[in-house]
Amino acid sequence: MIAAFLSSIRQSRFAPILAFVLGGITPFSLAPYHLWPLALVTIGLFSELLSQQTAKQAAWRGWCFGTGLWAAGVWWLFVSLHDYGNTPTWLAILMVAFVATLMGSFTGVMGFIYSKYRFDRRALLTFAPLFMLFEWLKTWLFTGFPWLFTGYAFIDSALVGYAPILGVFGLSLLAIISAQCLMTLAKYGTKAWSYGVLAASIWLAGMGLQYHTWSKSDTQKPLTVSIVQGNIPQDVKWQLEWRDKTLAIYKKLSQQEWGRDLVIWPEAAVPMFQYEEEATVFLTEMENNALAGHSAFVTGIPYADIQHLDAQGIPPFYNSMAALGEGYGLYFKQRLVPFGEYIPFESFLRGTIAFFNRDMSSFSAGDNRQSPLFVKDYRLAAAICYEIAYPELTRNNAEKADFIATLSNDGWFGHSIAPHQHLQMVQMRALETGKWIIRATNNGVSAFINPQGHISQQAPQFKQAILRGTVYATQGQTPYSRLGNWPVLLLSFGLLAWVRWRAYRS
Repeated sequence: MIAAFLSSIRQSRFAPILAFVLGGITPFSLAPYHLWPLALVTIGLFSELLSQQTAKQAAWRGWCFGTGLWAAGVWWLFVSLHDYGNTPTWLAILMVAFVATLMGSFTGVMGFIYSKYRFDRRALLTFAPLFMLFEWLKTWLFTGFPWLFTGYAFIDSALVGYAPILGVFGLSLLAIISAQCLMTLAKYGTKAWSYGVLAASIWLAGMGLQYHTWSKSDTQKPLTVSIVQGNIPQDVKWQLEWRDKTLAIYKKLSQQEWGRDLVIWPEAAVPMFQYEEEATVFLTEMENNALAGHSAFVTGIPYADIQHLDAQGIPPFYNSMAALGEGYGLYFKQRLVPFGEYIPFESFLRGTIAFFNRDMSSFSAGDNRQSPLFVKDYRLAAAICYEIAYPELTRNNAEKADFIATLSNDGWFGHSIAPHQHLQMVQMRALETGKWIIRATNNGVSAFINPQGHISQQAPQFKQAILRGTVYATQGQTPYSRLGNWPVLLLSFGLLAWVRWRAYRS
């Protein structure tokens, strides 16, 4: 009966609409909803919709699924564009639609390749690797937009045991294989018992791996930390009249924290460039407070390199993270947010609407070989804002570090689901690297995440807060820290190549 039903929807003229709906409800498997079984159903059904289709039909259905996924999963872009970017409602909707259709094209191309090269004949060996590889492409193609990966949904499931070994893409691969096994089992019942055994084996192994400790916290070397969450309203953050108010808020909140090992402020907590006189005086005062309390002080601040001016006398600007007091170092953000920190096709778009003419959208990218910040006797890997969404970037930065600190300003997202999605990615990075992560944000969710990916403490959203906690250097490395994505990529490419070779031979 189920096999007949799946055949009927596969042949239905409404199949593209169903694909769009399946994509649209898949984000409910992610934070803040955490309905991870939903992803097994939606992606399993989507794989059925691509079966036995022409390349054109599969591409169209794949595009519909991907567009639905991104339209629902990143609708918070509307908040950034409209509420804080002063973009007209109609244009903000069009821009979100454009992002959804563009990102949906990844799944469209995947569907085309899946059908064109007849990978659907060996779906269990090919659909999951192909789907996962197109997720991986989103981390680097056109600078990348690494969001909405299937693996994140399973951070609350038994599959999380694989995260320190295979990373988020390994979880995606195994979850999709599981989805296909369950779909096959539903179609054919006990005749397909071997698929049930495979799925059960994957999940039982994941459950067992959760009890293995890859890295161990050195409790003899604690670092006491105070995260200062200023909760500065995003719509006034960059207004000149709010500069003094912002500095006064952070100064007051930090008064009782000097004496902790580390006092840390969020991304761009100091809303001016470091060379400006007011910023210099203020930072000197904060550094003196830190030194008097034997504290390290880390903050986000825009940085202008006035030693290297271009032909027009303009310095390069960086979104930076600085360590002062009993700490030192400067980190420049490497992965910039399109339309937020730089404008693609700037000569055409700059000045057309207010959103494309923002003062803080002309940043340069930092070098990809930067040293960790030094805090007391420890090395702190830096990640600013959505850099933490890049698995390989975080892995590389954390390689020689004792902890990871990520600074963010999620005020751009308002009361949407984006901060929760962002926090879920931080949890995955902790699992992959086996290190403690300190997350300092302007308005939440500020948190401490342990090497097992669990949130040990978090501050309330949309409130001024001080979050005090303790983190530890870790001993030992996870397999993912050593090898990165290579095992999963080689396995996926190997499966696809083997299936194509078998098809050629026969």
